Amino acid sequence: MDFNAAEEEEFGFSRNYFLAKETGSSGKKSARKLSDINVVDEQELREASANIEPKHQNDVADLINSYKSLYPKWVFDLRCGFGLLMYGFGSKKSLIEDFASTALAEHSVVVIIALAEILWEQLKLNRKVSSRSLPKVQQPFSSRSMDDLLAFLDGPEMDEKDSFICVVVNNIDGPGLRDTETQQYLARLASCSYIRVVASIDHVNAPLLWDKKMVHAQFNWYWYHVPTFAPYKVEGLFLPLILAHGSSKQSAKTALIVLQSLTPNAQSVFRILAEYQLSHPDDEGMAIDDLYSISRERFLVSSQVTLNAHLTEFKDHELVKTKRHSDGQDCLYIPLTKEGLEKLLSEMS
Repeated sequence: MDFNAAEEEEFGFSRNYFLAKETGSSGKKSARKLSDINVVDEQELREASANIEPKHQNDVADLINSYKSLYPKWVFDLRCGFGLLMYGFGSKKSLIEDFASTALAEHSVVVIIALAEILWEQLKLNRKVSSRSLPKVQQPFSSRSMDDLLAFLDGPEMDEKDSFICVVVNNIDGPGLRDTETQQYLARLASCSYIRVVASIDHVNAPLLWDKKMVHAQFNWYWYHVPTFAPYKVEGLFLPLILAHGSSKQSAKTALIVLQSLTPNAQSVFRILAEYQLSHPDDEGMAIDDLYSISRERFLVSSQVTLNAHLTEFKDHELVKTKRHSDGQDCLYIPLTKEGLEKLLSEMS
């Protein structure tokens, strides 16, 4: 009897569930959109988040001091040929830079912010500092080639094992260093005989950036779990905030930087589209045929192919987007507010 009652009760739950689903699906759907939410300006949100008082400072300080007691062991690992990889919740930037400035004072240290030309200049400069321990045939040279520099740094082993250049890479899995080519160059750099790498990761899928050879033969990581609970102020500086929309001032400034790298004709085509968007605020966008006609009249393009080349550049840099008009025709629009677009045009002038 009890079994039948339990079965009936379970059947009742199932029936009510499907009845509720059927009733809910037949109701009116909300017309609200995410864009309707009045979110705060990004700059205001960043200023507010910067003023948040940190908590548990004494406990965090004790935790950092416990990591500092490991500095001698970390130096020993580097002397043995390992690279140090720090992981755990919180920014590790202050920790690894403090380690480099205190425990590695006797060695040359290079801090990588972005893999750019300045990095290789820094590497060459530090290489000259430590060149006194190298044979004359291995003295620095003026080549700017990455391959030449890597071959130079991967010379014969030094007599003095403790002499090396330490490359500090905070957030090695960050957006600026996440592409395959950059990671391969960093791995080749780490495998050089005169180089030791101290790096940190923050993304849970960061190990997927490397294959088995990179992990064990090139980076040769020695993993350390060092949660610091420090805010990601530097790592998240150029990332958009979820609860904020980008300010029109910042968006216009970014667009201006991109436009300045394009040809004068491309800038003029963009201006035509921007002026049309400001003068027709209720339109869904400017038809591609209309843009082509005006651009050809002003001798900015000679053919549709030329215009398409400009539009491809605009779309690649997210300056222009495409929208399907109600009549089925593709239209172009600039994803900026009216204020941002006006500011951009005034800056272009």
